[in-house]
Amino acid sequence: MPRPTRCVASKTPRAAIATTLAFLALISGVRAGMAETFAYVGNADSNDISVFKLSESGEMTPVQTAAFTGVEKPGSSTPLAITPDHRVLIAGVRSQPFQAVSFAIDPKTGQLSHVGNGPLADSMANIATDRGGKVLFSASYGGNKVALNPLSANGVVGEPKQVIPTGLNAHAFLPSPDNRFVFATNLGSDQVLSFAFDATTGTLTPSDPPNYKVPEKSGPRHFVFHPNGKFVYLIHELNGDVAAFTYEAKSGAWDEIQRTTALGFNGKPWAADIHITPDGRFLYASERTTNTLTAYKVDAASGKLTTVGSVPTEKQPRGFNIDPSSRYLAAVGELSDGMTIYAIDQSSGALSKLKSYPTGKKPNWVEFLSLP
Repeated sequence: MPRPTRCVASKTPRAAIATTLAFLALISGVRAGMAETFAYVGNADSNDISVFKLSESGEMTPVQTAAFTGVEKPGSSTPLAITPDHRVLIAGVRSQPFQAVSFAIDPKTGQLSHVGNGPLADSMANIATDRGGKVLFSASYGGNKVALNPLSANGVVGEPKQVIPTGLNAHAFLPSPDNRFVFATNLGSDQVLSFAFDATTGTLTPSDPPNYKVPEKSGPRHFVFHPNGKFVYLIHELNGDVAAFTYEAKSGAWDEIQRTTALGFNGKPWAADIHITPDGRFLYASERTTNTLTAYKVDAASGKLTTVGSVPTEKQPRGFNIDPSSRYLAAVGELSDGMTIYAIDQSSGALSKLKSYPTGKKPNWVEFLSLP
C-alpha cells in the first residue's frame, strides 16, 4: 500500500513541472525565433539610407546610416527595392552618372554593407525587382522610358538589357503577383502600359492591348496589388483619385470598379504614394498639398474601398510603408527630414501617431523587412 501512495504523490508534481518546463521552452523558443523587423529610409539629399529597428511596441531604434559609395551629387529622390530573398537592398541614384547601389543585408542585424554599383538607363523614379529576383525594373519620369537590367548573383545591377520608350512621365514599373506581366504608369499621358514578362529569358513584350487609359489629366502615379492578387489600387497625382480595379491574372486585364479620392479639401492635389496592409484589410494614400495620410477599409469580397479618415503627417509625404505584421505605418517627409510611426487600429484601420524620428536629408522612400 505505501508504494502506490508514494508513486501517486510524486507523479503529480513531476507532471506539472514537466508541463511547465515544456511550456516555458516553447515560449522561449518562439521568442528566440521571432523575426526582427527593420525599416530602411532612402534620403535623397544626404545620399544615404537610415536603418531603424522596429520593436513590438512600435518603437524605432536607429541602428545605421549607410552612405552611397561612389556617389557625389544628390538626386531628386531615392527609390529603394529589396530582393525577394531578403539578401540585397538596391537604391536608385538620380544624379549623373545614373546608377543603382547594391547593399548586402546582414540577416541578423539588418545592417547594410556595400556590394557594388551598376548602371541605370536614366534618372529612375521607381525601381523594383521581378518576383524571382533575377532582374530590376525601372521607370524614368523625365526620360519617358522604362528599362530592364539583369541582376547578378550578388545583387549588383548589370547593363540595361531592354530600354523601352513610353508615353510621358513613366512613374512606376511593377510586376504582377505571378510575375507574368509588368505594368508601367505614365503620369503625363494618363495611361498604364502592360507588358508580358518572360522570366526564363528575362525579356518584356508589349501586351495586347498594350495600355489602359485613365481619366484625362488625372496623372496615374503609383499602384499596389491586393495580397490575394485579385485587385489593383492606383493613386493619381494630379486629381487625387484612388481607383480600384479587378485584376484578371490569366490575361493581365484591369477593370475599374470604383473611383474615390485621397482628398479632404478643394486645393490643387499632389498625391504621392499608396500601400496596402500585408493582410489586405486596409489601404493608405499620401497627399503632399495637405501633408496627410488617408485610410480606407478594403472589402475582401468586392475589393471596394470605404474611407476611414485622414490624419496629418510629415511635411511633403512622398513615401511611406507598412510593416509586415500590418500593425504599423511609417511615413517620411521630404521637407521635414523626419519619419513618423503610426499604430494601425486592427478593427477600423484608423491611424494613431506614436512617435517621430529624425532621418537623413529629404527622405522619400521606406522599405520594411522582417529577418530572418
